[in-house]
Parts: sequence; structure tokens; C-alpha cells
Amino acid sequence: MGKPFLLPILTDGHPTLRKAAKKVDEAELRQPAFQQLIDDMFHTMYEAPGIGLAAPQVDVSRRLIVVDLQDDESRPYVFINPKIVESEGEVRSVEGCLSVPGMVGDVVRFAKVTVSGLDRNGKRQRVTATGLLGRCLQHEVDHLDGVLYIDKATNLRAAESEAEQAAANEGGVAYDPHVDGAHSVAS
Repeated sequence: MGKPFLLPILTDGHPTLRKAAKKVDEAELRQPAFQQLIDDMFHTMYEAPGIGLAAPQVDVSRRLIVVDLQDDESRPYVFINPKIVESEGEVRSVEGCLSVPGMVGDVVRFAKVTVSGLDRNGKRQRVTATGLLGRCLQHEVDHLDGVLYIDKATNLRAAESEAEQAAANEGGVAYDPHVDGAHSVAS
């Protein structure tokens, strides 16, 4: 693999963000260019900074997401052709997105999800997640279906507080005492 490249992140209004991404076949997954794309996406996400990035956000219409909460309790994830296979409960909190800079909104998501897909080596994986990881996985899978968080959000607004600005522009965690479970997802 070569040195990772910083990829431009598309913003709302670009048609790639509104299309369902194409499934990745196993032959494509094994190509050096695809593996480089994964490295480039992580690099781009870290530099943004964010905690998740979907291939359509970097103008690649493929079912690929990368996620890294960058904390002591989580690890980086690559999901190829991810599917939410189980879900339960609901939680509402504040989200932002690297493709919708400067904005946040209140979004209801599943409280717990199980996501199935392939890792970067083509091995099947299944992850059950709650909290910020669960919300981030849902947010990124939505991108693969051409859905942005603003399509689901209520109270869409310019980020005002420091925490909201972090959620909107840097991938931080926003706390809003008026919203249940107030973690944010910025990807």
C-alpha cells in the first residue's frame, strides 16, 4: 500500500450523496486500489476530523464504511456491504455530518443494532453496538442508501454551542439537555 491520500469530502447537493451505493464484489475487495481506498478513507476521516466516513462521501459509489470512535474502548472498523440485521429500542440525540458542515439536528435511531458485513480482508463480521458506535454505524449505513441525517432530523439548526460545533464540524459529542441520550455522530 502507498501513502494514504486526503480525499475531498462531498457536501449536500452533490448527486453521489443521494444515490444508493453499489455492492462491492469479492474480486474488487482484493484489488490494491480498493485497499488503498480504505486507507485513504481512514486518513481523510482522521484529518477532517470525524468518527465515520462512507465511500459516497468521497465520491465513490460503493457500499464501504470506515468507523473509529478514537477512544480507549473501541477499535477501527471497516464494513464492506454492511447490513443492519437486528435492531431494538429507540434513542434520540444530536447529530452532525462532515457532508453537512455547520449544521446539527435531533435524530431518532435504534438504541441497539447488529451490523453484518465483510471486513477489509473479505472475512464476514458481525458487530452488536449501542451508544455512539451504534448510532455511527446507522448514520454511515444511511449514507450507502443515499440518505443524509438531515432527511431524518427534527430541529435542524446551525450549530451554536461549542459541543454542537464539534459535532457539526469535527466529529465531537454534543450534549443537549433537551434531547435523550445526547451523543452525536459526525461523519
